[in-house]
Amino acid sequence: MSKRRVVLPLVAFLISVIAFGVAWFAFDPMQETASSAIGGPFTLTAQDGRTVTERDMLGGPSLVFFGYTHCPDVCPTALYEIGQIYKALGTDGDRLKTYFITVDPERDTPSVIKDYLTSFDPRITGLSGSPEAVIAAEKAYRAYAKKIPLETGGYTMDHTAVIYLMNRKGLFLSSLNVDRPPEENAKLIAKSF
Repeated sequence: MSKRRVVLPLVAFLISVIAFGVAWFAFDPMQETASSAIGGPFTLTAQDGRTVTERDMLGGPSLVFFGYTHCPDVCPTALYEIGQIYKALGTDGDRLKTYFITVDPERDTPSVIKDYLTSFDPRITGLSGSPEAVIAAEKAYRAYAKKIPLETGGYTMDHTAVIYLMNRKGLFLSSLNVDRPPEENAKLIAKSF
């Protein structure tokens, strides 16, 4: 009887430890904080002419950035920083997908985006489409974009300057802070592989 009193609590303790261990390894903190409030269906055209939808983001982490090719500073800076993140990721960078979605489909055709992106990391995919398709993508990501007429003629675009980090299921995880060193952003992204 006394052996039973010692063995049963010991067995219960061991089962608890094993269950905790399984739960710990199964827990993915990046998945637990994912949100479906940002992201969703879109159909756009890549700079190489192929159709890209939200389904292309599945299977690995993705970065999404809304901008335009005539952007004087924010967009080229963000795209440069994304290139630095790719360098910091090393070979893991090949598992990261990045989408640059234009907010100016009137000027940013796939061929214009293709030329523009030659100045940045070649793993960045540029996306454009009809104004309606671009607006649908903006709405899915809760991104803001507005055409602002210039006094000298023409226009510029006011837009959200967020780099969205999406998980392998296409759910929003976090926004990246480009003021952080690329190595820190790379560590955050690496947690979602």
